[in-house]
Amino acid sequence: MIIRQRSHLSRTLFAASLLMLSMAASVAQAAEKSVTILEPKSGATVSSPFKVRFGVSGMTVHPATEVIEGTGHHHLLINHGPIKEGEVIPMDDTHLHYGKGQTEAEVTLSPGKYKLTAQFANGAHQSYGKKMSDTINVTVK
Repeated sequence: MIIRQRSHLSRTLFAASLLMLSMAASVAQAAEKSVTILEPKSGATVSSPFKVRFGVSGMTVHPATEVIEGTGHHHLLINHGPIKEGEVIPMDDTHLHYGKGQTEAEVTLSPGKYKLTAQFANGAHQSYGKKMSDTINVTVK
């Protein structure tokens, strides 16, 4: 009877350990989700048109055809900060949509100083919020 209890205890401890490892991996994956503007670097002076390259971690880039968990597409917000989570990103000259799944774009801006925000959103253009955004400042000469 004692041997049987130890065996049951070992299985229970093993199962609990696997559950804890799985939970830790899920937390780590959630913490790794991010979006970034790879190019240009913040503070850069650029000539128009210039290339903007986006990066994303912990999620997959997918065209804006349907809402699929763990996927989304890029937007570039000109002189705007991040959009609140769940809000639909407007479609106008200062909210550029890359709904075909593009990871880079040529951007044309008049000379001046600009705040550029990359915002990742789902297939319905609903923002993933500040945690899935990145803001840089550039000067266009």
